[in-house]
Amino acid sequence: MPCNADRASLIRSSGDDLLSVDGAGPADCQALAEQLRSTGDWLECVAGIDSVVVQFDTTTLDTETARHRIEEELRICRAASDLVQAPLVEVPVLYGGEFGPDLDDVCEQVGLTPDELIELHTGCEYRVDMLGFTPGFAYVGDLDDRLNVPRLSEPRVRVAAGSIGIADGRTGIYALAGPGGWQLIGRTAMALFEPQSEEPFVLRAGMRVRFTAIDQQHFVAVTK
Repeated sequence: MPCNADRASLIRSSGDDLLSVDGAGPADCQALAEQLRSTGDWLECVAGIDSVVVQFDTTTLDTETARHRIEEELRICRAASDLVQAPLVEVPVLYGGEFGPDLDDVCEQVGLTPDELIELHTGCEYRVDMLGFTPGFAYVGDLDDRLNVPRLSEPRVRVAAGSIGIADGRTGIYALAGPGGWQLIGRTAMALFEPQSEEPFVLRAGMRVRFTAIDQQHFVAVTK
């Protein structure tokens, strides 16, 4: 994220106690959010795909003072490449079958065999761009262009927790069960929600992710 005074023009009011800062991309937004959190001046800093939403305490700051403080951080913020290397999480996935009901349709759309699609999907490292849509839902990008498919024309009323879907150039990981329109290619055996933990959702923005293909026997063993 460019750290200069010109960035100040991209700070917008989003409510009485909220400011939104435009970013150059997910990694840069995460870098700015981390920088802002480190100051302890803000109630919350949430990084999105292309912006950071900052909540401030209106009893101690007015909007203009909050804006000026963010401007100062923009001048000194660290580049995304300067952040401490994010942890790598391996996500085991059982592809196809009842857990990936759209796999065959996706293969037909993109002109690949199931084995070729799985090889592409597991063949590189990704980063969690943001969480949203439903609690813990992870937007993971960027997919190989050969796997770019649209969302379903009719979303499902219920998608099982752990489901792995692809759409619009990203992978979506459902931490909890709920509705969804992503094309489901598999399901992970990982427990993505640990309610007793201080950090209940295993995946967080900025984490590195690598998918690994597993078989039915491994899936059952992990989920027991």
